[in-house]
Amino acid sequence: MHKALAVFGLALCFAWPAASPARQVDLSRLDGHMAGPRARVLVLGSVHLSELPDSFDPQTLAPVIDLLADFRPDIITVEDIRGDGCDHMARYPATYDPDALVRFCGNTEAARAATGLDVPAALAEIDRVLADWSTQPTPAQRRRLAALFLAGNDRTSALVQWLQLPPAERIPGEGLDGALVSLLDKATTTRNEGYQIAAVLAARLGLQRVYPIDDHTGDALDVPPAETGAFSEALVTAWASGAAGWAPFEKRIQALKDGGDMLALYRYYNRPDVLQHKVESDFGSALRDASPQHYGQHYVAGWETRNLRMVANIREAFRGRPGARVLSLVGATHKPWFDSLLGQMQGVDVVPVEAVLGPGTQVRRED
Repeated sequence: MHKALAVFGLALCFAWPAASPARQVDLSRLDGHMAGPRARVLVLGSVHLSELPDSFDPQTLAPVIDLLADFRPDIITVEDIRGDGCDHMARYPATYDPDALVRFCGNTEAARAATGLDVPAALAEIDRVLADWSTQPTPAQRRRLAALFLAGNDRTSALVQWLQLPPAERIPGEGLDGALVSLLDKATTTRNEGYQIAAVLAARLGLQRVYPIDDHTGDALDVPPAETGAFSEALVTAWASGAAGWAPFEKRIQALKDGGDMLALYRYYNRPDVLQHKVESDFGSALRDASPQHYGQHYVAGWETRNLRMVANIREAFRGRPGARVLSLVGATHKPWFDSLLGQMQGVDVVPVEAVLGPGTQVRRED
């Protein structure tokens, strides 16, 4: 009996038509007949200005900012962690490295003392204030909003408000005490691309804020503590194997930094061929790591987790703004992932950097 059933089952297997290869759902044409405007997103890969020498002159960024102003973004995102993200990390010290919190999140104690608001309360108040924001805010209103942004751990947005105040109105009041005023004054000259590009541009365009989109919740090293040394050694070895291919490009980037031609630097660093060599030397080399534990794959997985969460934050920033013009300012190595992921979003067009910063080009304005 069992033998007969087995033969019958085998016969059914041969008689059943072969399953066709699995086919993915095609989302690339889903928005082909979408009603309404398409959003345009420009991802500008940036050098980290903090790595430049003290002699760096922020005025050398003026040609870059002028061309970005022609793009007329109505939403600007920056590589900062949101206030609620920093607050979340602070509440789980056993999960998230306290050193990372110090490195990536500003201390809000001074702003809390001045305003009486912790981060969650400040963020709620920011939403309330912006929902009823005047088209002609008074200096007092701008000082108050700047104080709220500082309490909400969003220094770049606080600077956006500060820069729109006449110099004579950059004074204490409405929640800004002397210490916070000094902090904002210092930010105006700090080597930080969020301050020197995003905040300056946002203030110039009359925007009220920028949107922090960074995320480090996926950075925790997923290897036993005893293996951290081996993990680092494996990555250093992997990177060394790809260093020669990147060296000529790195030399050119350094020469542009030393020469102070920031427009030429941003044009060069955002070229697809340059970024291709960058990611090959870094992540491609890591994926070739032959350690038994496959440490290189751990590293790349963490990097991709971070980029996925960052892009989700960008999408959230303009989900209620069909047709938005978005500028995302981020470390250049993120750009290939951002372009790829944002290019899969419905109703979103990724704008090539050369269309905005390239020599002899003009941005087509569609109103």
